Amino acid sequence: MSDEFDVVVVGAGSAGCTLAGRLTEDPALRVLVLEAGGSDDVLEVQVPAALYKVWRTRRDWNYATDPQPGLGGRELFWPRGKLLGGSSSINAMIYVRGAAADYDEWAELTGDPAWSYAEVLPLFRRGEDNSRGADEFHGTGGPLRVEDLRSPHRWTTAVVDSAVAAGHPRNRDFNGARQEGVGTYQVTQKRGRRWSAADAYLKPVLDRPNLTVRTGAQVTRVLVEAGRATGVEYLHGGRRRTAHAGAEVVLASGAINSPQLLMLSGIGPADHLRSVGVDVVHDLPGVGGGLQDHPLVPTIWHVRSGRSLFRAESPSGYAQWFGARRGPLTSNLAEAGLFTRSDASLAEPDLQHHFLPVKFWRQAEVDPDVDAFTAATVLVHVHSRGSVRLRSADPTWAPSIDAGYLTDPRDLEALVTGMERARDIASVGPLARVLADEWSPGGTVRGRAALGAKARETLESLYHPVGSCRMGTDDQAVVDPQLRVHGIAGLRVVDASVMPTLVRGNTNAPTIMIAERASDLVKAELGARTTTVPA
Repeated sequence: MSDEFDVVVVGAGSAGCTLAGRLTEDPALRVLVLEAGGSDDVLEVQVPAALYKVWRTRRDWNYATDPQPGLGGRELFWPRGKLLGGSSSINAMIYVRGAAADYDEWAELTGDPAWSYAEVLPLFRRGEDNSRGADEFHGTGGPLRVEDLRSPHRWTTAVVDSAVAAGHPRNRDFNGARQEGVGTYQVTQKRGRRWSAADAYLKPVLDRPNLTVRTGAQVTRVLVEAGRATGVEYLHGGRRRTAHAGAEVVLASGAINSPQLLMLSGIGPADHLRSVGVDVVHDLPGVGGGLQDHPLVPTIWHVRSGRSLFRAESPSGYAQWFGARRGPLTSNLAEAGLFTRSDASLAEPDLQHHFLPVKFWRQAEVDPDVDAFTAATVLVHVHSRGSVRLRSADPTWAPSIDAGYLTDPRDLEALVTGMERARDIASVGPLARVLADEWSPGGTVRGRAALGAKARETLESLYHPVGSCRMGTDDQAVVDPQLRVHGIAGLRVVDASVMPTLVRGNTNAPTIMIAERASDLVKAELGARTTTVPA
């Protein structure tokens, strides 16, 4: 079976949904979106505090890293959304864009000023519908709803006040004039319910006649003829099918699946492709290289008294959520945050702390068992690099993921400093009256060497993989600054994999911004009209 479209988008995650919504604004563009997963219409997706209950299910790619030498050979679980909305349907909903300096660095690394902060800020504002209203940094009326938490936990106020007492500046808006400081996060929610990229960009336009969305459709190969992408092969309903793209194929499958699909299609490092039995179509050595992720080290305390979110799933909690969309189930778990520098000489923050009024341990592999509080130290300016490689030419095999954690010693040094900062905050102000004994690493673990050893034992992922198809003009870049794959016409990558460096913060909002820009690039290149079709 074969279909003809103008643009074929692979993946209905944060980027794919954004592309679907924006590209189909032109009624002349016929767009097909292929998603390997299925529906997002389940309660665990809609209820914010239930986010981790979708992990390790059929709505999760359920990846794991290779054994990590820097972590004593441990393999880390990497959840990635396999459903409409992709990882925006299973994430912690934190709306953080990163620092202005991140985008200025992208502009410098790519040689394209269009990626500078001054140029991408209007794209962020265009996509946003912020409950606080519009200003220099924020927009209203866009598809992506951004709100303050409706029912924050009382410990969240305590941690902000304690961080201020420990010397950190208060920051009401991490996406405003400055990033550094402590405050509560804004979240991608609408009236206490998750508001994913599918809710924002895809569902409102599903009735457009020029949009086709197929779920349960796993793309296995990009078709290339005479150096040009002409379509894709995919599995759907137990059958192999083909979709032809008259104008472009756009990979929006994320930092794991996009490089995997390129390599399955014969586009990537030639020697590696031959080693797994894939015929080389185009030798592009950077595919799958440059992988980066934000590492996290938890510090956990027992509490003297009070109820943590461990008890959110009570009859009263569900009654509040189903009734007024309020109460503990509206929590995104990581309610407050801090951006700070591990060294005063740094120009920008390199650490982010997530503060959770619940015990978050071993990536929620087991449910919390006691009332506890977690401060997660996250390194947001990462020096270590990893890679994505094929294990087999069989597209149903999961790829090999080497996260490269702590391969650069600077990363561990900064994380240890962050752990010390977390302890400092916990020891002062109102939080000190809430917290009891330190459960992990444990109050007896003292000194940087001991903390470093504990960091290697307990480090986890914050689930922000990027960089595996990075943009640039050097010989290791995979796409150019317009996100076109080097050496293959009619093929783009539009997702977090194109980021040349990690942003200082969560990656969902930047990924949506990248897709906003890509939609403009595609429409401009195709000469498409930009008149908006009523939703």
